[in-house]
Amino acid sequence: MRTLRFLLQKEFRQIFRDPAILRIIFIMPVIQLMILPWAADYEIKNVKLSVTDLDHSSYSRQLISKIIASGYFQLTHYSGSFEESFEEIEKDNADIVLEIPASFEKQLVKESEAKLFIASNAINGVKGSLGNAYLRSILQDFNREVRLEWIQMPRPSTQTQIEVTSSNWFNPLMNYKFFMVPGILVLLLTMVGANLTAINIVKEKEIGTIEQMNVTPVKKVHFILGKLIPFWILGMIVLTLGLLISRLLYGIIPLGGFFTIYVFAAIYLLAVLGLGLLISTYSSTQQQAMLISFFLMMIFVLLGGLYTSIDSMPEWAQWITRFNPVSYFIDVMRMVVLKGSGLSDIKNHLLIMTGFAVVLNSWAIFNYRKRN
Repeated sequence: MRTLRFLLQKEFRQIFRDPAILRIIFIMPVIQLMILPWAADYEIKNVKLSVTDLDHSSYSRQLISKIIASGYFQLTHYSGSFEESFEEIEKDNADIVLEIPASFEKQLVKESEAKLFIASNAINGVKGSLGNAYLRSILQDFNREVRLEWIQMPRPSTQTQIEVTSSNWFNPLMNYKFFMVPGILVLLLTMVGANLTAINIVKEKEIGTIEQMNVTPVKKVHFILGKLIPFWILGMIVLTLGLLISRLLYGIIPLGGFFTIYVFAAIYLLAVLGLGLLISTYSSTQQQAMLISFFLMMIFVLLGGLYTSIDSMPEWAQWITRFNPVSYFIDVMRMVVLKGSGLSDIKNHLLIMTGFAVVLNSWAIFNYRKRN
């Protein structure tokens, strides 16, 4: 125990002696958590709309006014020619073209139906598809309003009407920050844990101090614990700072207990630190360690369920996510923060993460012994 205490003292002194590591550990996560949730917005606004109005009727004007009043669309071009509107898309001045035919009002009044044409710029697929969906929703709402005007009271309408009432559970206002911030915090915790552990040990290889440690009577278990424990403690501090920023800046208060978050985070950090240790055993330089960490982080981010729902991924990608520890922690954070889940609700996640921690650390220790 005395040897381990001395190793921990050495590691903490080494960490706090390097200003760059302190900035990475404390300043970088704080700044990213303050900026990324505002930029990573799922809501599409200011969709540039070009309208081709061939009807110039009262209904066409009402429809255009309703679309602009929604707040999602910005009218950038208005003309009587579809070719002109299409040129706006080619010049990247418009995202969607709405063509209102010449007989729009006449068909709507006499035949109770009218056709509109929508053309979307699919270069930005997300903006095009969501903008198209927003526009269709507004058109359907406009259609309902017109039908209500035609109902003559007190004569009942001969048309069947279905009224749909919806409610959003766990996130009633659909505030995207409430499910983005916990996921971003997981990614920051992963970056701090895996990257710094790998770089720290590889740095010892580069300067040659690890060879000196190998010829000392220090047990390798103590050496590895001396490397992992400081970053485990620092990771918990980063998590605390992240939860504090989430509370002060975004008003996010977990419905579940903080104890549940910290229990899972403690096991998760063991797995992530084991991954960093494993990377260090395969790396000879800090540059190699950083490149491997960057490669793995790209997979963790894109297949972690933060930006894309795992259920909507192809089956082969869903299988990969089962071996992605980040996806489990993101799921747990959202369950605890939004649903108020407890330890009994995340017991399967705890078991899987414990397995990750055991496998990664055992693999890293075995590989370290073989190579050193």
